[in-house]
Amino acid sequence: MSHLEDLEEYDAELELALKHEYATVFGMFRYCVLTQEATYLCNVLNLKPEHQPSYPLFHLTMEDVWVWDKNRPSRIIPRAEVHTSSDITVEELKPPDDPLPTTLPPEFSAPPEA
Repeated sequence: MSHLEDLEEYDAELELALKHEYATVFGMFRYCVLTQEATYLCNVLNLKPEHQPSYPLFHLTMEDVWVWDKNRPSRIIPRAEVHTSSDITVEELKPPDDPLPTTLPPEFSAPPEA
């Protein structure tokens, strides 16, 4: 096997692991945000247009964020800010009063006993 084939196989394994992780965490988030640069899952989203004279500009502030990026050591981050002039798609996955289901074991998410 050549080094190029090794790299392609490694990249395919990373991509598959990322898709599995996305499917696992998807239900834990309220919004799915797609930009030309990346895909984000988040629970708090503030989208503010900041139009410039020659092009539209958007400022996104997200909290409790999962980032689609196979090269990051940690894809879950507390806060992200993005400035983009490209198209943005925002999908509301669940209403704010809907409790977030989780695949975590009940004892993991239970409040600590006093």
